[in-house]
Amino acid sequence: MTIRVFAFDDEHQVPRGTTAGDLLAQLGVEPQSLLAASLNQHLVGLDAVLGDGARLAPVFVHQRDARAVLRRTSALLLQAAAAQVMPSMRLVVGQTLLGGHYYEVLGADHDLGDLREQLVAAMRALIEEDATIVRSRVPVETAPKVLDDEAGTKLRLLRAWPTPFVPIVRLGGFADIQHGPIAPSLRFVRDVALDTYEPGLLLYPPGTSKPDPDRKSTALYATYREARDWNRRVGVETVGDLNSVVLDDRADEIVRVAEALHEKKIAELADAIARRRDRVRFVLVAGPSSSGKTTFVRRLSVQLRVNGITPVAIGLDDYYRDRTETPRDETGELDFEALEALDLPMIDRHIEALADGKTIEVPRFDFKIGGRAPEPGRKLQLEPNQVALVEGIHGLNPRLTEAAPEGSCFRIYINALTQLVIDDHNRIFTADGRLLRRIVRDRRYRNTRADETIARWPSVRRGEERHIFRWDEEADATFNSTLFYETAVLKIFAWRYLLEVPHNHPSRSEAHRLLRFLELFVPLFPDAVPATSVLREFIGGSGFEY
Repeated sequence: MTIRVFAFDDEHQVPRGTTAGDLLAQLGVEPQSLLAASLNQHLVGLDAVLGDGARLAPVFVHQRDARAVLRRTSALLLQAAAAQVMPSMRLVVGQTLLGGHYYEVLGADHDLGDLREQLVAAMRALIEEDATIVRSRVPVETAPKVLDDEAGTKLRLLRAWPTPFVPIVRLGGFADIQHGPIAPSLRFVRDVALDTYEPGLLLYPPGTSKPDPDRKSTALYATYREARDWNRRVGVETVGDLNSVVLDDRADEIVRVAEALHEKKIAELADAIARRRDRVRFVLVAGPSSSGKTTFVRRLSVQLRVNGITPVAIGLDDYYRDRTETPRDETGELDFEALEALDLPMIDRHIEALADGKTIEVPRFDFKIGGRAPEPGRKLQLEPNQVALVEGIHGLNPRLTEAAPEGSCFRIYINALTQLVIDDHNRIFTADGRLLRRIVRDRRYRNTRADETIARWPSVRRGEERHIFRWDEEADATFNSTLFYETAVLKIFAWRYLLEVPHNHPSRSEAHRLLRFLELFVPLFPDAVPATSVLREFIGGSGFEY
């Protein structure tokens, strides 16, 4: 019996049971760069079996969708090498750091440099051998028996596994849950790299740009390390841990603890500013999209008032130049995120004036007319007990505050650094939390569908790389706005919005990936989320006005 499959704008009759890789090979697609496939707008491995009426397209190694496949395959390779080199060692995956993926090394007494050399040698041997990657599906009840899971992180995840079967991937003597497509051959990760980053390791999948050897990410690593250590203390390090908390009806207490930590950190930042009140006149807050800047600024304002400091808000958006003067990016589109889109000479004059105790007139940008509003702006003069609280993506860029007296600026970098991992061996993409926040907020309050938000996300990320992340080490302090329970709450809203993405829309592949990710979480109703929470900025019910 044959089925119909559509590929390359043509209909093909193939035997039932044909895989994506089989048909693409028959159609003459060169295997050297064929990494995966798009099947009905879903990213799949080449072993995916085709169904009647399927629409198939190749995914090559240079395409954007290939990155996740290369990351996942590189991680599998590292864990398989670790199982050979030192079976008693645990390599616990962390988050993105300096362009690579950080791994914590547990249970190893070897010198870190020597360990890296052994792991690299084992990885190279597996690649040269082109060791077979074996995929299978096993019943959820028997999966714990075949998985490498010394710490039990996969067992806890399987407690709430959403389907009767679990996809398993094996390489060498290592077996793991397969959370997405894997490369058909290890030759695709031939350029993988592994570096030391005391006290752990950094894995660089192929196509990853390694940073300058002298560049460190001290502040970012400290924030990540603090979050992981705190998670360890409260006993919620993985998705399985969080699911257990929800299933055991302990979520309300954990929500209160997480929110209390946020309040404590914000109060500490206000105290740090207060200790420098004789010099600090400008508090600048910067961070990427959907990091919770608006709520953070409101809560910081409250804590500053507790310290006897009155914050006066200034929005950098009001300093935009007219649309006719806005620079354009490499595609010819108006680049509103470029520093040069702001009226820098006016900002310099206003900073100098405020620092000298003089009065300024803060402009108001009218987005409807694409220029400065014609009516006079508000008058502003900083009193001795006041600070200017400036929010905007360029707050960490030294050029923005060149006119400020030395020591008069306190810069805060806010980001949403995912605290949880799926299990010891599988990470959560760092930006997924912010993307889910944005999907929910845009759909609820900006009448923007999930497919539109997803389509714009790559452009947003490029702007963040250019204008925000490069300056994170300029910050005096860092605030991590992620709440480890938030994905379970966001699932309540995001699930429906992602299902609204049409099956034939280009964003469907990413929507499907996010839906598969959300499947891992037991949903948590937001009843216990306080009105002051950063999360309320996205799901609604905030006690602050925006």
